[in-house]
Amino acid sequence: MEAVEEVMVLIIGAGRAGLATAACLMRQCIPYIIVERESCSASLWRHRAYDRLKLHLAKEFCELPHMAYPADTPTYAPRKRFIEYIDNYISNFEIRPSGSTGCDDWHGNVLVVGAGNSGMEIAYDLATNGAHTSIVVRSPVHIMTKELIWFGMTLVQNLGLPMTTVDATLVMAANFIFGDLSKHGIMRPKMGPLLLKSQTGRSAVIDVGTAKLIKQGVIKVFKGRSKIKAHNVEFHGGKQLSFDAIVFATGYKSTVNTWLKNGQSMFTKDGFPKKSFPNHWRGENGLYCAGFARRGLAGIGKDTKNIVDDIVATMDKGSH
Repeated sequence: MEAVEEVMVLIIGAGRAGLATAACLMRQCIPYIIVERESCSASLWRHRAYDRLKLHLAKEFCELPHMAYPADTPTYAPRKRFIEYIDNYISNFEIRPSGSTGCDDWHGNVLVVGAGNSGMEIAYDLATNGAHTSIVVRSPVHIMTKELIWFGMTLVQNLGLPMTTVDATLVMAANFIFGDLSKHGIMRPKMGPLLLKSQTGRSAVIDVGTAKLIKQGVIKVFKGRSKIKAHNVEFHGGKQLSFDAIVFATGYKSTVNTWLKNGQSMFTKDGFPKKSFPNHWRGENGLYCAGFARRGLAGIGKDTKNIVDDIVATMDKGSH
C-alpha cells in the first residue's frame, strides 16, 4: 500500500495561475505541492502559442504577484521574453512542479474558424506566408490597437474615469483608425470594449495587421455559423467551399469536471465556478479557483492574493 503524503495546500496546474498561487504561498511560508500533467510549466506559452505572439496588454498590467518585469522588457512583451519572465519567476520563488513543425511556401486554402485574438493573428500569419486564407466571424467583435487598450485601461484604473465614457472614446478612435469594418463582415458589439471584457470576459481583438488584409480582400470573411464535413464547408446562406486545412480558434474549455470528483456544487457543466465575479475564487471545503474569471494576468494576480489571504486567515483561526 502506497504511503499518502499530507500537504497543507495542493495546487493543480503549473500555468500562470498555479505559479502565482505558489509564489504567494511561499511568501507566507505556507507549504504546498504543485502538480502539472505536462512536462513543463506554462506549457500553453511554451508549446501551444504561435511564434509571433506578444502580450496584448502593457507589461504593467500583466505582472504576476510580487515580481515586476525587467526594465528592458518591451512594453508588449513577446512570447520569448514572457517565457523568460516565467522562468525567472519560478527560479525566484523556488517553485518545483511535480510531475510545431511547419511547411515553407505552402499555398493551400485555409479556413480559420473564430475571430478572437488567436484566430485573427493565425489568419494574419497564414495570409502573409502564402496561404489563401478565409476566416469565419461568428459574432460581433471590437477591433482595437494595443495602444488604445493601454490608454483606456490607464484612464479607468489610474484616473478613475467611468468605463462607459472611456469606451465611447475608444470606439470613436477605432472607427477613425480602421474605418467601417461592417461592410467587410465585421460587426462591432453594442457594449464597449472595456465593459464587455469586465462583464462577459470577452476581449477586444488587438489588431496586428489583419484588418488591413481583410479590407484589401487578401483575407476573406464569412459571417455566421457554418457546417463542416471533412474538408467541405457550407456557410451561412448556402455557399459551399473546400479547404485544404481548417484551424479551429474557438476558445478553450475548462477540464475541471473531467478530473474533479463531486464538484457539481461548485462548478457549472462548462467547468467554471458557479459563483460570479468577484467572488468566483472562493470555493468550499478548502478548494479555491484561480484564473477562472477570464480577466487575464491582472485577474490571476488578484485571485491568487485573495486565495492566499483567505488561507492565512483560516490558518490563524485554527491556531487560536
